[in-house]
Amino acid sequence: MTDFSPQRAALADVVAIPVTPFDERGRLDADAYRALVRRLLDAGVRAVTPNGNTSEFYSLTPEERRLEVELTMAEVAEAAGTADNTASGDGWTAEVVVGVGHDPATAIAAAEQARDAGARMVMVHQPVNPYVSQGGWVDYHRAIAEAVPEMGVVPYLRNPLVEGASLARLGEECPNVIGVKYAVPDAARFAAFARDAGLDRFVWVAGLAELYAPAYFACGATGFTSGLVNVAPSVSVEMLRALREGDFAAAMKVWEQIRAFEDLRAERQSANNVSVVKEALAVLGLCRRDVRPPSRTLSAEQREKVAGIVREWGLI
Repeated sequence: MTDFSPQRAALADVVAIPVTPFDERGRLDADAYRALVRRLLDAGVRAVTPNGNTSEFYSLTPEERRLEVELTMAEVAEAAGTADNTASGDGWTAEVVVGVGHDPATAIAAAEQARDAGARMVMVHQPVNPYVSQGGWVDYHRAIAEAVPEMGVVPYLRNPLVEGASLARLGEECPNVIGVKYAVPDAARFAAFARDAGLDRFVWVAGLAELYAPAYFACGATGFTSGLVNVAPSVSVEMLRALREGDFAAAMKVWEQIRAFEDLRAERQSANNVSVVKEALAVLGLCRRDVRPPSRTLSAEQREKVAGIVREWGLI
């Protein structure tokens, strides 16, 4: 049986979701992407998720999603060769958690491509079908997990109607389902769900990023996803440190620091989730602000708010 201990350890950390930068012609900017990934790795990030929601997964073509995986793997491999130059300096290698989804056949093909590229985990996006039954949710994830038994599989759970018993069943049938990215905005529901599914069976990743991380850590999460980490890696790493030490006062100081930025991302059902992150990166000169529909670049007023936050953080 495959030992998933390294993958489980990587999930119990800051799970970074890199943005997908585009060039002036609207194409994936490979050089800018690799530079952004390397910036994360050099800051000590140990889990990177290409093709996540902050990567504009649903706006990328299959070819672009494949390229993003290849670029990520190449940068991780290069960084591993110079690990003494990273923030940790302990010779670690980051894990790549490739986002897959859409219909079952497409998700399976993407998982197999990720495996062949050298990735050891996949994160399965929430099913986009409007009709999701309990058993069907299990069937969807089982099909993917059974296609790549040597890979760790992490369901991305946003549906509050999925029951803990369904995940428990999936875990019994598929040993390689090792963690959950839980993104239902309800800490009490998360606490109950995790215990119904098996608190120790899975690695619980707070899938709503830093604003929800303190509450979810108190209920059993040991890692959290982040888009903000693209902009200020040290801030996300500091929150993780505080949460690991049980210093919730220190974690909430970080929470207060990032609240305005994350509130901008969350407005109108997260309409500007990616746009705010890319605007901050544009202010820092790290990539263009361009996003693809149905996202849209920020208004002049919103841009100034983001620039003000970046200045307050001392990044420029």
